[in-house]
Amino acid sequence: QVQLVESGGGLVQAGGSLRLSCAASGRTSAAMGWFRQPPGKEREFVSDINWSGGYTRYADSVKGRFTISRDNAKNMVYLQMNSLKPEDTALYYCAAGPLMGSYNYWGQGTQVTVSS
Repeated sequence: QVQLVESGGGLVQAGGSLRLSCAASGRTSAAMGWFRQPPGKEREFVSDINWSGGYTRYADSVKGRFTISRDNAKNMVYLQMNSLKPEDTALYYCAAGPLMGSYNYWGQGTQVTVSS
């Protein structure tokens, strides 16, 4: 069993930055990812990372602005978000699973609100 707890969300002005953190308890998962659910919309993929951190993927909407990383010694995954836009406003979820793209554990989410 894996439990995930996100933190670091908040209110920021457009152009600002936030760093999300996800603390994982239990066994370390091979793949970790971030997803988000904007108000009134479906949950969508943001980014994910493999075990070693050597392979990462990003949604086109965040490429060049967001950076995912992980620290396996601390069982943490991070999402550095720069140049934030109002359309990045969403509830951000951390996910864990055996393979990139296959996630069976989810956190409760942390809210990110970007004002214009």
